[in-house]
Amino acid sequence: MSWLQKLYQTYDAGVLLDLPLEQQLMPISHTPQNAHINIVLDAEGNFRRASVLEKTQIVLPATESSASRSSGEAPHGLADKIQYVAKDYAGFGGKKKAYFESYRQQLNAWCESPYAHPKVQAVYRYIEKGTVVADLIAQQILFAETNAQGVPELLERWQFDDAPPALFKVLPKEKGILDQGAALVCWSVEIPGNSPSETWKDPSIQACWIRFDTANSIEKSLCYATGVEQVLSNNHPAKIRHSGDKAKLISSNDSSGYTYRGRFLDETQACGIGFEVSQKAHNALRWLVNRQGFRNGDQVYVAWAVSGAPVPQPLADSGMTNDSDDFDLEELTEPVVINMQVDHARNLGQAYARKLNQYMAGYAAKISPNEQITVMGIDSATPGRMSIIYYRELLRDEFFQRLQAWHTQFAWRQRHTKELLGENDKKPKIQVIWPICAPLPRDIAIAVYGDIDSDAHKTLRRKAVERLLSCIIDKYLLPRDLLDQCIRNVCNRNSYPHDNLGNQPLWEKNLGIACALFKGYYQRHPDNQLRRDYAMALEEDRPDRDYLFGRLLAVADYIEEIAQGVGGEKRPTTAARLMQRFADRPFETWRTIELSLQPYMQRLQVSRAGFLTNRNKDIDSILALFQHDDFTRNAALSGEFLLGYHCQRHHFKHKTESNHTSAEGHDANIESGE
Repeated sequence: MSWLQKLYQTYDAGVLLDLPLEQQLMPISHTPQNAHINIVLDAEGNFRRASVLEKTQIVLPATESSASRSSGEAPHGLADKIQYVAKDYAGFGGKKKAYFESYRQQLNAWCESPYAHPKVQAVYRYIEKGTVVADLIAQQILFAETNAQGVPELLERWQFDDAPPALFKVLPKEKGILDQGAALVCWSVEIPGNSPSETWKDPSIQACWIRFDTANSIEKSLCYATGVEQVLSNNHPAKIRHSGDKAKLISSNDSSGYTYRGRFLDETQACGIGFEVSQKAHNALRWLVNRQGFRNGDQVYVAWAVSGAPVPQPLADSGMTNDSDDFDLEELTEPVVINMQVDHARNLGQAYARKLNQYMAGYAAKISPNEQITVMGIDSATPGRMSIIYYRELLRDEFFQRLQAWHTQFAWRQRHTKELLGENDKKPKIQVIWPICAPLPRDIAIAVYGDIDSDAHKTLRRKAVERLLSCIIDKYLLPRDLLDQCIRNVCNRNSYPHDNLGNQPLWEKNLGIACALFKGYYQRHPDNQLRRDYAMALEEDRPDRDYLFGRLLAVADYIEEIAQGVGGEKRPTTAARLMQRFADRPFETWRTIELSLQPYMQRLQVSRAGFLTNRNKDIDSILALFQHDDFTRNAALSGEFLLGYHCQRHHFKHKTESNHTSAEGHDANIESGE
């Protein structure tokens, strides 16, 4: 019951927040619903006008039964469908069963109770006239035609030459057929000096309904969530993820169908939850999901503090990806100096860690040290049943430490794009940036399993996100199968598509993800002997075999890419085409790549002699770092070679050599075509 208690407390704290009307928590005894028609009345209940609402969700009074209805008769308190509110629905050939009488009786009971409201009484006086459908047809909101027997019937499809009316565009269709009786009607009552006229926006109506709805419940029992005697809930709310969501977190049915069979006389003995607790808890969860939830298909994850203070979401962006490509290393108060030279490889990691710490501290400052932060994940296996797939409660400092550990250990340059506004109404340009951050779990799942739109692949991606959440919040070791599959996919570069400029944006994005996963995996490895730490910039003195082979591949790729640019060509380089083979047999494949570079080197010798000299120096310096027989061994490479490849590639992009500005000017803009 811990999650119910936390949500119940969150509701009480949330209603005290100063929020705009559309962001406020929904009151109890209400439910969200998409409205289609708004009927405007005067204070005496006389019809004035009507209009069609497009994509309008309202909060309407509801009973326990109506809030969770899927079929059967259960009228809402005020706004409802045509088949409920229209006395003349059956007279116009309504296909569904008319439920007007139950709606009228419930509305009449409200109007005759001590909690009556003038606007509600005006609605009751109008529906008693029995002209709802006729008035809407006269206003050309609903449409009917006379059948062979001379009886008017509501249309089920629009078969005329002119454009369909507004209502036919907003109502859901099944095989081209719609039911106008399913249109939900909401009411506006115009009373001079009394605003708002919209009943669903009037807090006084909401308060009257809550008092009326709760006054009918007398019997009390023990609430398992709070431990106090109160009126229990028999039907718990649905519509948690969206207005059409029918899955429930708490449900039981032991009277018909025998959905639940336990060792109790009734379901309340197994799980007795107070009406107010259930309403507030579900409304708080619905509010949190819409406000800050992370959606992954049917899965929803949300992290929150009971006080309502903003909390960074574990599965969302860190909020730092909009920064520039590089951090300002001059901002460091204590730069790392080695042999009188600044070590930018280490500075880069420190600058990122400092900015991340400042970012997290901004959130933590608004939360009390003793306050708990809750992380919850929900999913539905069937349309009617929902379960909690993940639940953790952590103190403030523990939560931020674990979140910061993920964003620090798995930080790497990630490919992102941002739009630059064009001048003089020109189309915006897309700029490629490489901010340092941890990859999004959703992007990791796509990098591992692909973006194939099939049920099997969607399930795999959802499960991957679920497993990654444990890595973030519980600091588990990254699953090795996810790491290995991501590396295999990135090595198979030929399987990635090219854009119209010959680039591979998806491969470049997944390359950054693979590097981040490899770095993070070995940084938190449980075996101290296997634990390693990698800088996020090029380490020119790192002697590891796999790292050096990755650097060699990047140099060869760069030489051929520049040579193709000089010759006006644009095609995959030899290094790109043989990347998979190079990962399996590096020494043997390097000889093939080296031979294929000779024609390109001859071309560069004529037009880019300085550039070629510098690249040959790079190759010689890399070869000099190999130890013993590391270079000649043909053993397969680990994912570490991708780190060397990516760092060397990014180093070339931002490097400027003073003696050869013409050649390096091309270097610095390799991706300018994107």
